[in-house]
Amino acid sequence: MISQLFILSPRGDVIIKKEFRYDVPKTAPEIFFRAVKFWKDGEKAPAVFSEDGVNYLHIKAGGLFVTATTRKNVSASHVLELLHRVAGVVKDYCGVMNEDALRKNSILTYELLDEMLDYGYAQSTSTESLKVHVFNEPATPASDGAGHSLVSGKAAGGKKSRG
Repeated sequence: MISQLFILSPRGDVIIKKEFRYDVPKTAPEIFFRAVKFWKDGEKAPAVFSEDGVNYLHIKAGGLFVTATTRKNVSASHVLELLHRVAGVVKDYCGVMNEDALRKNSILTYELLDEMLDYGYAQSTSTESLKVHVFNEPATPASDGAGHSLVSGKAAGGKKSRG
């Protein structure tokens, strides 16, 4: 379904980039950012647009651009919902959805993307169902005050809690 998924900073820096089909140019993040930054007539770029035969679908989450590309004719609402779920799961695991959290937790983010998407097709996008498949801990986990990570059910020391 999707060819690439990438997350860009507000300055256009690539924070996370995952290739699925290799049918879209590797320069797609730069093309996307230029198109969004300098959209026609000074208006805000739409969530879905096409540039040189590549469809770009994006949302903004925590000031970051979460973007999918494809050459296929896909359901825009389906892909936009997928992007919202990706952003939500990353936020659930990292505590916040911002550039610093993603850079500190890039390995975790890639592991989450591997579990959520298979060859560009959505798989499991629920935080609950991903718990059994994701083994990396966030760099700065949110805690409930008792030393337990809110996402994994593991104690701050990395050991599985019994409760």
